[in-house]
Amino acid sequence: MSFFRDLKVAFHSFWRTRGMALTVILTLALGIGANAAIFTLVRGVLLKPLVNRDEDRLIYIRQSAPGIRVDNELFSVPEIQDFRASVRSLSAIGDFSTIGFTMIGLGEPREVKAGVVSGSYFDVMGLHPVLGRLIGPQDDGPNAAGAVVLTYRFWSTTFNKDPSVLGKTVRLGSFDDRAATVIGVLEPCVPYPEDTEIIANVVTSQHHLSATMVTGRIHRMTEIFGRLAPGATLEQARAELRSVYATIKKDHPEAYPAKGDYRIDAKLFRDQITVGARTILLVLLGAAALVFVIACSNVANLILARTVRREGELAVRAALGASPGVLRRMLLAESLLLCGVGAAIGVMTAQPMVAVLARYASRFSVRALDLRVDSSLLWVGAALALVAAVVLAFVPRLPSADAAQGLNLSSGSIRIIGSTSRRQRIFAVTQIAASFVLLAGASTVITTLIELQRIQTGMDTRHVLAIDVPPMTYGKTPQQVVEFYKESMRRIDALPGVNRTAFGMAVPWREANGLGLQFAADGRPHIPGEDPRAQLRVISPGFFAALGVPIIAGRDFDERDKNTKDPVVIVSETLAQRMFPNQDPINRHVYWSDPVIQFVPGISTAPHRIIGVTADIDDLHIAPEPTLTIYSTFEEGPIFGGRLFVHTSANPYALVTPVTQTIRAMSVDQPVEHAATLEDVRAEVLTPDRLNSVVFGVFAAVALAIAVVGVAAVLTFSVTSRTREFGIRLALGSKPKDLLRGVVAEGAMMAAAGVAAGAAFGLVAARMAERYFLDIRMPGALPVSLSAIVLMAVAVVASMLPAARAAKVDIMQALRSE
Repeated sequence: MSFFRDLKVAFHSFWRTRGMALTVILTLALGIGANAAIFTLVRGVLLKPLVNRDEDRLIYIRQSAPGIRVDNELFSVPEIQDFRASVRSLSAIGDFSTIGFTMIGLGEPREVKAGVVSGSYFDVMGLHPVLGRLIGPQDDGPNAAGAVVLTYRFWSTTFNKDPSVLGKTVRLGSFDDRAATVIGVLEPCVPYPEDTEIIANVVTSQHHLSATMVTGRIHRMTEIFGRLAPGATLEQARAELRSVYATIKKDHPEAYPAKGDYRIDAKLFRDQITVGARTILLVLLGAAALVFVIACSNVANLILARTVRREGELAVRAALGASPGVLRRMLLAESLLLCGVGAAIGVMTAQPMVAVLARYASRFSVRALDLRVDSSLLWVGAALALVAAVVLAFVPRLPSADAAQGLNLSSGSIRIIGSTSRRQRIFAVTQIAASFVLLAGASTVITTLIELQRIQTGMDTRHVLAIDVPPMTYGKTPQQVVEFYKESMRRIDALPGVNRTAFGMAVPWREANGLGLQFAADGRPHIPGEDPRAQLRVISPGFFAALGVPIIAGRDFDERDKNTKDPVVIVSETLAQRMFPNQDPINRHVYWSDPVIQFVPGISTAPHRIIGVTADIDDLHIAPEPTLTIYSTFEEGPIFGGRLFVHTSANPYALVTPVTQTIRAMSVDQPVEHAATLEDVRAEVLTPDRLNSVVFGVFAAVALAIAVVGVAAVLTFSVTSRTREFGIRLALGSKPKDLLRGVVAEGAMMAAAGVAAGAAFGLVAARMAERYFLDIRMPGALPVSLSAIVLMAVAVVASMLPAARAAKVDIMQALRSE
């Protein structure tokens, strides 16, 4: 009952000092709410169990070739068959190939990203349907009927969870067209390795049934998953996989060139799907922890100031027999009341924060898309409130029982002892140090974003509209597909405001996979397996003009290149310089030498004459790099992708409707999707960097604001407590500007100490983080310097108000203060 009485007394006490209580509550709400929201996000993405059955038995197997800078080389059918036959520590292996389909028969014609899987995939992954059934062993084989499973997100967002989709027949187009039936809807789960709309069986893709796919050891386009056998461990499976892989490489050396340094590894599926988000989320959690430290330090200063003002009250209580335990319990009741209310407000504000942060984190992990707020938010908020309450209750120094002796209780003066003053300065320095770390980190992210945004791409991104118009090959010859695009471009060119329309196979940056193949050139030795790689791009005449890219030498494709026996190409500037240094590349020859060519229909290995050299177009990287690219005319093929680029001097988005109507007038089943300017495409790719800047910038701004208030509060309290001292100094001849300069210098010294402490802490933390996170990098000199300057300047500004107050002390009033 005594503790509840303390709570009641604390409430009445804070009601009399509502301004201070409200400041403390809001500051704590900010710190607790941010941490509760971030922890909920971290728990949902990194810690929450997966829906996959026995997730601790599910592994992801990866092949890599660091020697040729390939992190994920994927697997071929013969490699998968070897593992299934030889690896005993895995009870089953599931395979997943990503492919693009055009889909007709289920709503609007559209292009969908799909997974092609064997009948063992869903069982290995341990997943279940929410509607119908999933693909199983009965759906394997070339004579099986086509079967399609919709992913839950695609079903719910596109079809509003309509159960009538079950049993409908769709037409899927890729290298050919196949009919398939919708047999089920997959439960909500992590869409890995790709966020696909549908998952189909192998028979829906003719390419997967072809002899080249089944027998080609270097035809790698599949990712594999394994389920550990009973009693087997991840380490045993990894060791056995490496042993079998070594035998495979020995038996087939032509498929694993020494230059590639081919390797295999395995990790738990959970670890694989969280690797992209782990670093950013833990850094975010660290930032939230720093905000909590800053908030608690700020509140501790306010509590200290209030305790000093209550010095007489506490001394009287001690003199009347209150033990230190009773006094500390009273302070704990006050802290719990403040922290409890702050936590309640913080938890309420954390719920919308979780929704915002989930959209942010979805850029790094698909798990964040399905994040839901649960009871963890409440107990995290309660735990933080309890920690803060205990810390704040033990910050003030208690008076002893004889503290009332010699104390003039009737005086209105404030006396602070050295330990209290030191504690206040330590808390202020702590706030500045934590703010410096956040500010330096935010400055690094923001300067990186600014640098990326200022980079010149070499293209007229603002006036080029990119539209997905995938090829429809059903019942058409390759030449008829080309004629469809030529007629589409002719009609679009006739629309008002259109300057030029061209065909390409990929939208820059949005489709950053590329098709890199080995090639050879005139006068250069051909070394199998070690030839340089170039990107293949299939384009129409006018492609470079439509994108605003200059042709440096030679000419563009034109009618002369149609049906010629002398195939021609255009190459990038970097390729020309590397392959033909100090020479004229025009009329020289290049040819594809990659053994993978045999598995890609339509690509000729014949020598191609160079007719032009264009400026580099790096359509894979946001920060352009020197790129080796070979451009082939779409008259020769093959037709991949299917993207139209419309250059206009008007508003590009005003053309979306007329362009769509023009194409649909030619073919009602033709998908026309994802229209966007190249400027907006690039901005979309930069969204994660922009979100990083916003999130960490907000954290830094909040921390800076709290730290400024903390410095100003410490100096204001210091000036109030030193009123008599300032009066005596003025009476002895000191000038007001000397007092002003002294208080400002005191604030600057606290800021300098905070910056130094923050720099030391940040350096140690970054060095430790580098051991565990390879993508952590140290801030540059510019962000660190700017952060230090900003903090010093803000601290000086925060010191001006209390400094001006010190300079205006009335001498007579100050001398009468005792």
